[in-house]
Amino acid sequence: QVQLVESGGGLVQAGGSLRLSCAASGRIFSINGMGWYRQTPEKQRELVATITRGSSTNYADSVKGRFTISRDNAKNTVYLQMNSLKPEDTAVYYCNAEAKLNILTPWVDSWGQGTQVTVSS
Repeated sequence: QVQLVESGGGLVQAGGSLRLSCAASGRIFSINGMGWYRQTPEKQRELVATITRGSSTNYADSVKGRFTISRDNAKNTVYLQMNSLKPEDTAVYYCNAEAKLNILTPWVDSWGQGTQVTVSS
């Protein structure tokens, strides 16, 4: 079982910055891709950014140039630096990781519990 714990959410004014962190723990053999998604009551969960083990990144068009995803493989941790925040970035942000528990098990997606980000205008 892989546990993902997010931190760093909160309330910020438009134009401000926040940094989210997500640490994976448990009986982890290896972690492949990691990423951040977000969801509001009005929308389905949507991709924000993903990063491979080799640090190749992918971003939603709405956050390109403002958000930066990074990871520390030694700490099984992924980060999301969010700059120039806008009210439309307000959402619950979820961490995702694709992990193996041992060499024989398949890759399995795990999700964190979510952290609220609120951007005031």
